Formats: sequence, C-alpha cells, structure tokens
Amino acid sequence: MWARGRRFCSGGGVGEGGWGELLQPFGLEQLSRSLNRVTPDRLCKLLELPLDAGTSVELFRWARTQPGYAHSAAAYHAVVDKLGRAGDFNAVSALLAESAAEGVVLKEPLFIVLMKWLGRRGLPGRAARVLDEMQPRFKCRPTFRSYNVAMDILASAGCHAAVPPLFFRMVNDGAKATTFTFAVVIRALCCSVRVDSACALLREMARHGCVPDAVIYRTLVRALSRGGGAARAVRLLEEMMLMGWDPDAETFTDAVRGLCESGEIRAAGRLVDRMLARGCAPTAATYGALLRGLCRAGMVDEAGALLARAVPAPTAAQFNAVVQGYAAQGRLREAERLVREGMAAGGCRPDAFTFNILIHGLCRAGRLGSAWARLREMPRPDVVTYTIMVQALCRRARWEEAGEVVEEMRTRGLSLNATGWNVVVAGLCKAGRAGDAVEVVRRMKPARPDIVTFNSLIHGLCEAGRVEEATGLARSLLAEGVAANAVTYKIMIRSLLRRGRWREALTWAEEMAGRGWGLDAAACNGLMRALCMGGDVDRALAVLERMVGAGGAAPNPASYNILMAGLCRAGRVHAAVELLGEMLRRGSAPDVVSYNTVVGGLCRAGRMTEAKGLVERLHVEGPLRPDAVTYNTLVSWHCKAGEVREAVAVLETAVGRGVCPSARTWRVLLSNIVGDDS
Repeated sequence: MWARGRRFCSGGGVGEGGWGELLQPFGLEQLSRSLNRVTPDRLCKLLELPLDAGTSVELFRWARTQPGYAHSAAAYHAVVDKLGRAGDFNAVSALLAESAAEGVVLKEPLFIVLMKWLGRRGLPGRAARVLDEMQPRFKCRPTFRSYNVAMDILASAGCHAAVPPLFFRMVNDGAKATTFTFAVVIRALCCSVRVDSACALLREMARHGCVPDAVIYRTLVRALSRGGGAARAVRLLEEMMLMGWDPDAETFTDAVRGLCESGEIRAAGRLVDRMLARGCAPTAATYGALLRGLCRAGMVDEAGALLARAVPAPTAAQFNAVVQGYAAQGRLREAERLVREGMAAGGCRPDAFTFNILIHGLCRAGRLGSAWARLREMPRPDVVTYTIMVQALCRRARWEEAGEVVEEMRTRGLSLNATGWNVVVAGLCKAGRAGDAVEVVRRMKPARPDIVTFNSLIHGLCEAGRVEEATGLARSLLAEGVAANAVTYKIMIRSLLRRGRWREALTWAEEMAGRGWGLDAAACNGLMRALCMGGDVDRALAVLERMVGAGGAAPNPASYNILMAGLCRAGRVHAAVELLGEMLRRGSAPDVVSYNTVVGGLCRAGRMTEAKGLVERLHVEGPLRPDAVTYNTLVSWHCKAGEVREAVAVLETAVGRGVCPSARTWRVLLSNIVGDDS
C-alpha cells in the first residue's frame, strides 16, 4: 500500500495501468510485499479504515506473523470494536481466547465496547455475563464504569429485576457507585413496582458520597404519582426544589395527576399555582389532568370555570374532559352548550371524541332520537360511534334498528369490531334469543369471535336450557381458535349445578383446577352442597381443603355451614363440631347459622346436654346470640324425647333473654303438652 503510494508520488503521474492498480481493493498480499513493518499502532490505524469485518480479522491475524511482533491491548480493542459493530460475536469470543493464550492484558474499555455492542444487538444477558469473565479469565477488574454500562443495558432492555442484584454485587466488589449508578437502579426498581425500595435507596446515596440529581427525583416523583403515593411525591418534589433542582413541567404534571387520581383536587390546584409562581408554564397535559380530576370529583362547574378563565388556548381534549364530566352527571344541556358555544368561542372544533361523548350520554338518558341527530351531524362517524348506538338499541331490545345500524356501517366501509359484536351477542342472550345469537356469531365478519363472545353465547345457551349445546360449544373452542378461560368453566359449573348435574360439574371443576384456575366461593359452595346432598361428604371436604390451599377462593361462613350440615345429616356430628373449631382457628367467623347447624346435629344424635352447653357458651361468650331458630331446635328435640318440662324451661330461658318464640315453637310445645294431658 505504501509502496504503491511512493510510486504514484515519485513518478509525477500514473503510468499505464497505474490507476487500475491504485484503485484495487486493499489486499494483504501487497501489504506483505511492502518494505514497511506493521506495528501495533499502525495496525490500529489500519483497522480504523472502512474495512469489512472479515478483512479486519485477516489483517489482525497476518500482523502476528511478522517476526518479533506482538499484539497490543489497543489492537485487540480496535478489532473487537469492528467485529462488535458487525455483530460477529463468535469471532470476538475466539479473539479474546487468543488474547488470554498470548498473555495480553486487556483493558476495561474493550469490555465496555463489547457490552455496548451486545446491548445494541438485543443481547442484554450476554452483555451482563461479560462482567463475570473480566476478572477470572482476563485479569481485568471491572470498575463502576463496567457495572454502570451493564446495568444500563439491562434496564434499557426491560430486564429490571436483574439490575438490583448486580448493584449489590458491585458494592460488595468494592466498586464505587456514582450518581448515574443510583439513577439506573432506582429507575429499574420503579419499573418493577418496587417504589419503596427505590425511595430507600435514595436515602442510601449520601452514605456512598453521591447527591441525587434531577433525573432521580423525576423518576421517583413519577413512580410515586402513578402508584398511589401522591402525597409522598409532593414531598419529594419539595425536597427536589430545596436541593436546588428545578422540576420541569412534566414532573409537576406527574404530581398533579397523582393528586387528582387520589382525590386531592385542592392540593393539585395549589401545586399548579406553585408551578406558575416558579415561572414554569403548565402544559396542556397539566390542565387536562386537573380538569379530569375536577370532573371525577363531581366538581364539573369548577372545571368549566377553570377552562373558561385560566386555560390558555384550550384544546379539544380539554373541552372533551369537561363535556364528559357534564354528561356523566346527566347534565346534557350544559354539555351541548359547552360544545356549541364554548368550543366555538375558543376557536376549537368538536372532534369524534366530542360527538361520541354526547351520543353516549344521550343514549344513557334514553334520548336515542337526539343521539341519532348528533350522529348525522358528524362529518365521519367512526366505529365507536356506531357501537354506542348498537349497544343502546340492543339494551332496549330494538333488534331490527340495531341491524339497520350495522347495515349502514357496511355502506360506509365500516364494520363492528369484536367488542361491538359482543354487545349484540350479549344483548340477544340476555333477551332469551340464544338461537339468534348463534346465527350472529356465525356471520361475524371481518371480526372474529373471541372468548368474550363465546362465553356470552355459552351463558345464553345455558340460560335457555340448551346445556348440551353449550357443553359442545365449550368443548370445541380450540377448534374455533380460542382457548377457554376461567369464566368459561365457571359458567358451565354453575349451570350444571343448577340442574343437579353435580358429577359433570365436578369434572369441569377438576379440569379447571388442573389448569391452575381457582373456583370462586359461590361455585365451590354449590359443588359442596351438591356433593353433600349426594352423600359424598368426604369429597366435599376435599373441595374445602382445595379452597384453603393452593390459591383457591377463601371459604366463607356459608362454605363451612354447608359442610357442617352435610356431616350432621351423615351422622358425623363429632366431625361437624371439629369443623366448627377449625373454622375459628382459620380466622373465619362463624355466624348464628353455623351454631344452629351444630346444635341441630347434636340434638339429632341425642346429645342434648352438649347442645345446651354450646348454646350457653354462645350466649356468654358472644358476640353472637342464640336466636329463635336455636331455641326452636332445643324445644322441638326435647318434645320429641318426651321431655316437655325441659322444653318449657328452654322456652322460659329464651323469653327471659329477649328472644321471642315463633308460632312454630308454640305449636310444637302445645301439641306435646296436650298430648301429655290426654
């Protein structure tokens, strides 16, 4: 290369074929014939030329063949940078292995460059693993620079959970954390919804000799505001200003939004005033958050006044927030006046959202004619507009008009999406027209029915008594390209239980548990009731244990009452008494039905003394008190045993405790007394 250059310069021109030779691509053959020796520094300069990765590696390997030549750490850095840019990380691994064999001590910047290229290629885990090899393989101790790069790559790739462990490893390795380190870790913690840990780490910064910067404060204020910690966010905002950092409009807006979402509207207003006093102009997003907060709090008139007097150049979105507030309160006249007069005065035109808000409000108020008139005023009604109208018509069972709306959509080149069709299917099923709903699902185009559609249809078929058809549909969902979810199973279980088909319901429940879904308390109670009625109390007890165990629904007093009644009917009173005690130990408060169930079981088993003892304990210990049913049970069973005097004593006790006997109590007692006299 250099020889070629000398010939060009010395000859004063280019001879025959000279330009062609000069313009030939760079080749190692010419370089090897050159009289100039390639040193590591010259090799680095050559590698900076726009050579492809393959040629760069060839050049790197050729240089090693020179007598007395040894690669430098800088040469390895240059070739690794070139290969990393090309994404050839296998070649990088091979070269790094050669460096270790040659005894070349690589420098930290090489590994930082390698990690950055790995991160850009979407390999954050591999980038972080570079840290693991630096010290043991290459005798290069990573400093805070390497750790910072690795943590930033992980956080930027969304691997937030991997960042804090790497930070603690860095601290344990003795690397000094910087403000940037804390910024990356705090961001990762906030993204992992570990805001308390992020705030705790903020307080640790001083111990490491670091001062929080504006980026850290902004990150925490945003995370706290979005996570329901608006008051803490405002305190941190105050601290940020005391530390000499000026919050930008976006940070103020995050705090204002958080206060509004937590109902602290007055505090949000004061914060906007503070923002203005510091010379930070509120943005459209700031005023939008405040307006929506006022409307959610029912302060729509205040929102309207703010929009009219304080908001500079209000946008359509800000008007829409107030229009939505009026519509939610049913104040449609004020909403329409704001659209007609307020938006015109503000130089703002109503958009599709504005019309959709008004149309939805009119439909909720039953003013479908006015809603149609508004729709006709729209330059281009969209799918949302028509879906609102279809939903309103379906709720009023005006099916023919709903069909006309769908047909009009087709003429405009629009079609209902899955949400819109689901409204139609659910409406038909609710009206008892499951057959029509089936036909609608078959004709859905271009939208495809989703699991919500099929669940509505399965529920409608079950309600119409077409359980076999519903079962077939539920079993064939995979063929339709849809996977059944927990709602599908619950619909089938409840429907089967209502029809006394508890064995089939139990099959569905077991299959549901196998998929990792838990039944709700109502379905579990229905299963246990059916099993107890069928005499399979042990299986019902197993359902209870499943509820208490792996992620099932928490059993309620009714769950235990069903089982205790089943045990008593099966003559297993002792087990019912034990279950009552287990109920207390598990922190589920028994109700009076629980005690009455056990009292009845004890009486049926002839254990009257224990039953009366339980009633006395209930009366003394509280907080429940025996009721008329409790004393009716005791009176009835005493009479059945021929113990009329004891029955009268129980009645006197009940009256003395303020419990009024029912007509059944008197009837049972009198019939036995008359029987004794005769």
